[in-house]
Amino acid sequence: MNEALSKLEALIDSRDVVVGVIGLGYVGLPLASALHGGGARVIGFDVDPAKIKALTEGTTYLAHLGEDMVTTLAGSERFDVTSDFGRLGEADVVLVCVPTPLREGRVPDLSYVVDTGRAIGKTLRAGQLLVLESTTYPGTTRREFLGAVMEGAEEAGRSLAVGEDFLVAFSPEREDPGRKSHETTTIPKLVGGLDERSTRIASELYRIGIKEVVPVSSAEVAEAAKILENVYRAVNIAMVNEMKVILADMGIDMFEVVRAAATKPFGFQAFYPGPGLGGHCIPIDPFYLSWRAKEIGHEARFIELAGEVNHDMPIYVVKKTASALEERGLAAKRARVLVLGLAYKPDVDDVRESPSFEIIELLRAEGAHVDYSDPYIKATWKMRRYDLGLTSVELTPESLASYDAVVISTNHSAFDYGMIAEHSKLVVDTRDAMRPYVSEMGTRLVRA
Repeated sequence: MNEALSKLEALIDSRDVVVGVIGLGYVGLPLASALHGGGARVIGFDVDPAKIKALTEGTTYLAHLGEDMVTTLAGSERFDVTSDFGRLGEADVVLVCVPTPLREGRVPDLSYVVDTGRAIGKTLRAGQLLVLESTTYPGTTRREFLGAVMEGAEEAGRSLAVGEDFLVAFSPEREDPGRKSHETTTIPKLVGGLDERSTRIASELYRIGIKEVVPVSSAEVAEAAKILENVYRAVNIAMVNEMKVILADMGIDMFEVVRAAATKPFGFQAFYPGPGLGGHCIPIDPFYLSWRAKEIGHEARFIELAGEVNHDMPIYVVKKTASALEERGLAAKRARVLVLGLAYKPDVDDVRESPSFEIIELLRAEGAHVDYSDPYIKATWKMRRYDLGLTSVELTPESLASYDAVVISTNHSAFDYGMIAEHSKLVVDTRDAMRPYVSEMGTRLVRA
């Protein structure tokens, strides 16, 4: 091993290492905090000036992480934050936590990964370790990411060899915003490098802030493992969503069916239906594999079918809402509808890929007047696909009574479901939140 890589190992071993984290969102910020907590010096990089300002001032922009994390970072001499990517050369290790969304036609958008790789390449120096954390299809780290790094290095006149002068690995993020049972430091960390040295040294780096690190034989294995985790959930959620639609027409409650099946102590894991898929992983990442499968001549039939079923769930919810309104003598185009919950899951402020947005757009397309209420999201903002231009409605007996239908899309614990049951004209429940009020509500409650 050359002198620069030997020095890198010594820095990691002594925890004098400088770690650069690119992308200070739901993945990058808690990761930066975990490594900082283990003793590393951390430099956070982000293109969003609002995040830089918030972290400098010690104020949080991710409510589920709490204030303590950012105040600790802001007050530490071992933490710095910047939008100057020219400083990447200061970092001994660079961790890349940038988005990997889909373009139209469910085509992977690796532009953030590629652009970041080029930026890293322009400041690349001997003795650095680069780790991609963004979820993607197998082969991205070795092909697209490393290729972009080398392209940036060539543009900057830097001649360095991977595996000899610098190292590259992949370690998939496993964040689940709002989950209380696990946090970044306690979630086992998969690590796969482009070679054995990369795997070993990257594993040692993560052990600074994470209790259990699991090395695997290659970056491709780590990439595929992350995709498998998300495909597993996507396919099983699609199965119960499809069964919900079928059993509903038989007069059978799918939520009760799942709870009944879950009493079996082996061979079954409970997945619950909902209004569609949300979050930064499950609605998107499986399509990275299906796209790559087509490139090499395969069809990912389970993934594609699961995607279609889950994608259709907001349509199902809107149809059930329109049908329930019509049964009460009111056309959807004349209805006032309140959607409860804009976040994709309960008790967080995370709206990424939330089906609530699609439900609102579809109801608007039917001609309905639509508002939303969410205690975690006071107002909407312009997003890649949506620009609703709405502010959250306060839930009161009077506001509930003013709507022809209330659609529960996200079952936040902060909602007063007793008040909702008492004062709503019609509730369309996609989350089984109103189960305690079934008898009280009678025909005013519709499952969707």
